[in-house]
Amino acid sequence: MDLGRGWRKKWIWGGGWRKKWIWGGVWGSHPPVSPQSHNGKAEGTFQVTMLPGDGVGPELMHAVKEVFKAGNVPVTFDEHHLSEVQNTASEEKLDRVVDSMKESKVALIGKIHTPMEYKGDLASYDMRLRRKLDLFANVVHVKSLPGYQTRHNNLDLVIIREQTEGEYSSLEHESVKGVIECLKIITRAKSQRIAKFAFDYATKKGRAKVTAVHKANIMKLGDGLFLQCCKEVAELYPKIKFDTMIIDNCCMQLVQNPYQFDVLVMPNLYGNIVDNLAAGLVGGAGVVPGESYSAEYAVFELVRRGSPRGTVPNLPVRAGILGGLEYHSNMVSDAVKKVIKGGKVRTADMGGYSTSMDFTQAVIDALEV
Repeated sequence: MDLGRGWRKKWIWGGGWRKKWIWGGVWGSHPPVSPQSHNGKAEGTFQVTMLPGDGVGPELMHAVKEVFKAGNVPVTFDEHHLSEVQNTASEEKLDRVVDSMKESKVALIGKIHTPMEYKGDLASYDMRLRRKLDLFANVVHVKSLPGYQTRHNNLDLVIIREQTEGEYSSLEHESVKGVIECLKIITRAKSQRIAKFAFDYATKKGRAKVTAVHKANIMKLGDGLFLQCCKEVAELYPKIKFDTMIIDNCCMQLVQNPYQFDVLVMPNLYGNIVDNLAAGLVGGAGVVPGESYSAEYAVFELVRRGSPRGTVPNLPVRAGILGGLEYHSNMVSDAVKKVIKGGKVRTADMGGYSTSMDFTQAVIDALEV
């Protein structure tokens, strides 16, 4: 049976043998399309790796499971607990998560807190997971939600950042007492890869412009190489407009006139700052989902690590697109948008007084199963 993009049925033991759909193809820049029946509903059951993490993470992941259960979404969660705060992180547990990802290819992460204290290892478990899976592209789609008024409305822009090198390379040392050297790594191969990802994304999504964000006027070699790679890749996409902008000016322009942007691509640290800034333009971290991709894996997560308690569980609920479950994705997404547009149930981060569970129940009530 030809399933188009690599879906196959596999026998799985779980107290009894059962068949489950497994994704075995190359992910690329989009989630795979799941096998569907003639009525648009996905066939079979899909495994998704889940890491509740810390803080609001477990609460949001509980919301996801409740909504998926109410919507009869054919997803089973392989749940793992990895937390440096709760002392449940270890190399053995990290390897289990990686093994789960090799099976499911898709993960949903709540919030893995990274302590600031140095405990002998510079790379956090969150960073190690990204490297083991080679999650090189982080994508944040910043889009205004109908019915939720913010300072800027009708925004629709995408921020793409390279997240396996740059300032987050975990290469720091004390050269002499009182002097710390922190290395920023920029390579041609990874700069070209993220640039191509950005232009491919723009092409497939019908976007008109890609802006490369940099600081090459100061970091002439490092950011200069990144900028040069973006320019070289841009020449291969003549139908996509290309321009460049210095990072500090970009931050100001985002606040003053964010409508000028379409797709932005940038190195690691800049992207981490800019996607948080941009999330604030449309209502905060609770209403902006984050996505990370490698050649064969996809991870859906919070945009900002410090989301307040009472955050609307919009991000993980909207991740109904996880396995390419188009029918269920639209059903869940429409329910979330309906609740937000109605304006009667708002969590604290959206200016209301409802709890996350109030919002979750409202979404469940709005589902058109």
